[in-house]
Amino acid sequence: MDQYIRICDVEKYYGNGSNITKAVDRVSFNVDKGEFVGVMGASGSGKTTLLNMLSTIDRVTAGHIFYGDTDITELSEDGLSKFRKENLGFVFQDYNLLDTLTIEENIVLAMTIHKKGRQEIKEKCDAVMKLLGIEEIAGKFPYQVSGGQKQRCACARALINQPRLLLADEPTGALDSRSAQTLLETFVRMNQELEATIFMVTHDAFSASYCSRILFLKDGKIFHELIRGDKTRRIFLNEILDVLSLTGGEPSDVR
Repeated sequence: MDQYIRICDVEKYYGNGSNITKAVDRVSFNVDKGEFVGVMGASGSGKTTLLNMLSTIDRVTAGHIFYGDTDITELSEDGLSKFRKENLGFVFQDYNLLDTLTIEENIVLAMTIHKKGRQEIKEKCDAVMKLLGIEEIAGKFPYQVSGGQKQRCACARALINQPRLLLADEPTGALDSRSAQTLLETFVRMNQELEATIFMVTHDAFSASYCSRILFLKDGKIFHELIRGDKTRRIFLNEILDVLSLTGGEPSDVR
């Protein structure tokens, strides 16, 4: 696989003078095209800061982040905004759906902003809703559907423009265990059938066990890495729990 995204010696400091906090400390890794990468660590380990820098929401203090040949750390604010719109998809814990739009309208909004043709929008929306199992609620409003369905709508919206990277920040945090499992199986389908590259921050070992690779952060540094390979998800889950016990992470209930 090609090295799709390269994170090179990235650092992030907050504060100034004698009151400086080093949130991310010289972190380097690559993400291959089509990978499903998870990031774990205790609160304050730097995982959300890392996600924010990858997503262009926050800027690095030092180091570089390359998407292909593009170094996003060198882009202007306008350049970052354009890059974000054209290359990144987001799935947040709180859905971020518009209550005045139907599920289908929420999904196609991103394509409308990109000025896509009506037929193309309709075909892509129908296909992604079918893939994620939400075609039957297309005409409903967010308040009329479950949390799991809202989150799958958010996934569809994030996927509709075929982003280079899908960023998920604690996507199962507001879901019950059954909805969480459905969402994670949806992520796996997106990853395998659409070859979506996914970068997910989670504190939950059950969620992480669906990834193909896990990076563990501790005090702003990569402390350990696990690769699933051909292991069953149960074996991978046990390995994750073992590492979390060393990092001070928060092992969740094994479901």
